[in-house]
Amino acid sequence: MRNSWWGVVLLIGLVGIVYLLDAMLMPFIAGMILAYLADPLANKFQQWGMKRPLAVSSVFLVMLLMLVLCLLIFIPLIVQQIKQLGEAVPSVFDWVENVLAPQVLEWTGYDLRTELGNVQETLAENWRDAGGYLAQALGQIGRSGMAFATWATYVALIPVVTFYLLLDWNRLLASIIDLIPRQWVDDTSRLAKRCDEVLSAFLRGQLLVMLCLGIIYALGLTVMGLNFGLLIGVVSGLVSIVPFLGFIVGLGVALIVALFQFDTWWALLGVLAVFSIGQVAESVVLQPKLLGDKIGLHPVAVIFAVLAGGNLFGLTGVLLALPAAAVIMVLLREVKERYQSSTLYDAELSSLEHQPHHDGLDRHDEGESS
Repeated sequence: MRNSWWGVVLLIGLVGIVYLLDAMLMPFIAGMILAYLADPLANKFQQWGMKRPLAVSSVFLVMLLMLVLCLLIFIPLIVQQIKQLGEAVPSVFDWVENVLAPQVLEWTGYDLRTELGNVQETLAENWRDAGGYLAQALGQIGRSGMAFATWATYVALIPVVTFYLLLDWNRLLASIIDLIPRQWVDDTSRLAKRCDEVLSAFLRGQLLVMLCLGIIYALGLTVMGLNFGLLIGVVSGLVSIVPFLGFIVGLGVALIVALFQFDTWWALLGVLAVFSIGQVAESVVLQPKLLGDKIGLHPVAVIFAVLAGGNLFGLTGVLLALPAAAVIMVLLREVKERYQSSTLYDAELSSLEHQPHHDGLDRHDEGESS
């Protein structure tokens, strides 16, 4: 009982530290997550004969190349398509007002142009507000140079923390295991392994699935010549963190764009073909190869964890949300398994435990009577 109280006190202390330090913990938590994600690649380099420092440096080289590739190729293209999307919005409103609204009025008697005016006014107001908020934020940054410098320092610390944590990752895990009371080592190791399976399945596996789906959607839509194909594909891949949501959002937006751009059913069939290929690839190749039969986090649990972490602890809470949700889910399943194997859940278990003993007595009595 005393050990349980120590666990509760330790948990309360950790929550209090996260709440008090908050922003200061951000680079350390982000570095821990990046080190956790990159550790398998560093281990793979070690298996190829590299020393740990060289393996970690190679991992950072790979990450740097990916970052440079995104900065030089993909991000400018996405920014360009966002600008094109902003320029295309007026023509969309013109089409709705001059083509769609008369058809709706003829079919239903409802004048869509009234609502269209309200939507345009709302968008204009929000755009002005967004500009005002941006100007206010930039002014605040200019007036508070120390705060901006602090956040810049936190961001610059992330790769440094990641490097040193990745360098000593195995040694840190061994040190943590040595601190665990000996009577808890077996249960703690088993639960930690289950937590690692959940986090690996979601963080590493799901992120790779999102990346592959984004590439498939963006490449397919761009090849068929769809406007904003790269932007739609990237957004669809990111939203795929929730199963089927990326498919639904991306397919709906792509169909609307194809209808505006090509005005033919063949373009709609092409969009359907691209997203169907993505879904087949996810079901047949990506999910089995990248996730396997590991137990991932439920989409509802992901959404709730991120929102709750953000409301409670800000950006630090968002970073901690998924690891905390994985640990909580594993612990809840452990409690469920122990409860279902207890006599409180099934009273017949206690009688079954004593049943062989009674059978033995009965056979002994039969032998004496014979």
